[in-house]
Amino acid sequence: MSATTTIVTGSPRAAEPAGRRFDWGQPFVYLVALVIVAVAVGPVLYVFIGGFRTTADLNANPAGMPDPWTMQNWAAVLGAPRFWGNVLASTLLAVATTAGVVIAGIMAAFVIARYSFRGREGLYTLFAAGLMFPLTVAALPLTLMLRTMGLHGTYLGVIIPGIAFALPTTIIILVPFLRAIPDELEEAAVIDGATRIGFFWRILLPLSKPGLVTVGILAFVGSWNGYLLPLLVISTGTLPQEFWPLPLGVTQFSSQYSQDTGAVLAYTSLAMIPALVFFLAMQKQIVGGLTGAVKG
Repeated sequence: MSATTTIVTGSPRAAEPAGRRFDWGQPFVYLVALVIVAVAVGPVLYVFIGGFRTTADLNANPAGMPDPWTMQNWAAVLGAPRFWGNVLASTLLAVATTAGVVIAGIMAAFVIARYSFRGREGLYTLFAAGLMFPLTVAALPLTLMLRTMGLHGTYLGVIIPGIAFALPTTIIILVPFLRAIPDELEEAAVIDGATRIGFFWRILLPLSKPGLVTVGILAFVGSWNGYLLPLLVISTGTLPQEFWPLPLGVTQFSSQYSQDTGAVLAYTSLAMIPALVFFLAMQKQIVGGLTGAVKG
C-alpha cells in the first residue's frame, strides 16, 4: 500500500521570495533620487565639460557636447601665475582654519563633555544656538571689529572668524563622541597614575579620531569654498588679486575674461576639483563620524 503525500501550496504571491516582490514604492524612490542627483551633479558636469569647449562652440550650441574637444582652456589657466597664487591662498586659509577648528573644538568639547560644572548645559546650548547665527547677520559688526583690530585685508581676518563660525558644528559633533567614552576608562587611567591631560592625549584623542576627521573635513571644505568672508575681508583690502583665495579668484577672472567663456568654465572646474576629490575620498569617514555622534 503506497503512502499518499499531500503537498499544500499557497498562493503564488505567498510562495514568491520576499526579495523578488515588486514594490510599487521603489520606482518612485528611485525616480526622486535620480532627479535629485541630476539637479546636483548636472551643473557640475556642465561646467567641467564646458571647459573642453571653445567659446565659439559654446555660443553656437550652449547645451551641446564639445566639438572639437580642446585642452587650450585648461592649459591657459594652469599656465597662469594668478591661478597658482589663488590655490596657495586657498590652501593656506583652509589648512589654518581646519587646524584651528580641530584644536579649539576638541578642547572645548572635552571640557563640556567630561567636566561637571554649573552652566555646562547652558554653554552647550549657546554653541548650538550658533548654528542659527549666519555670517550675513554679522557682516557689518565683523567688518568694523576687524578694522579696529587691524586685521582687515589680511589672512588672519579670514582665519579667525572662520574658526569661530565653524566651532558650533564642531562642538555639536564632538561632544557626543566624548560623552560616549566610558567613565571606567578614565577611572582606570587615573588609577594607573594618569592625569586628566594624560587621559586626554593617550586615550580620548585616539578614540575620537572619527569625529576629529569629520569636523576637519567639514572645516576644510567649508573654508576652501568660502566666498562671503573673504569677500568682506580680503577683496576690500590692499592684498593683490594674485593672492586672493580661489572663490574670489574665480569671480575676478570671470569678470576680466567674461568673453572667454571656455576659459572661465575651465578655471571654475579647477577651483572645484580639489575640494570635490577631497570630500569624495573622505565620505566614509564623514558618515562614520556623524553616525558616531548620533549614537553618542
